[in-house]
Amino acid sequence: MERLEQKTAARSCGTCTLCCRLPEISALDKPPDAWCRHCTEGQGCAIYTDRPQLCRDFLCLWMTDPGVPEVWQPLTSKMLVYEQGVQLTVLVDPDHPDVWKQAPYRSDLNDWAEAAQARGHYLILFCGDDVMKIEPGVTAPA
Repeated sequence: MERLEQKTAARSCGTCTLCCRLPEISALDKPPDAWCRHCTEGQGCAIYTDRPQLCRDFLCLWMTDPGVPEVWQPLTSKMLVYEQGVQLTVLVDPDHPDVWKQAPYRSDLNDWAEAAQARGHYLILFCGDDVMKIEPGVTAPA
């Protein structure tokens, strides 16, 4: 079993495997919020060298953007953030559905939504069955 790939010199996946749990991976018949059958939690992918293209192309924003604060490390934040074209996507671990509403995450999400909007982009947050567009300046629902 191979370790998860290190994408930057300063940050590494370590024991994080949330990218093997939170997103849907249709090429592997993996629904959202379920562990991939090829993943060993905290260790990585058993089919790493033969993983689908979607997995190869995945870029966790915490790993690739040194401007993303350390507190957004997925195992700390319980969220996974990545870009898909004009969409900034945030996947919230459904075991921690309110974490995105807490400081400092909510203010960061607002800042990111504002920056995205200024570029003609937008921020979408997924938590379990809930999907919401984060609008700049809007406070978190109760």
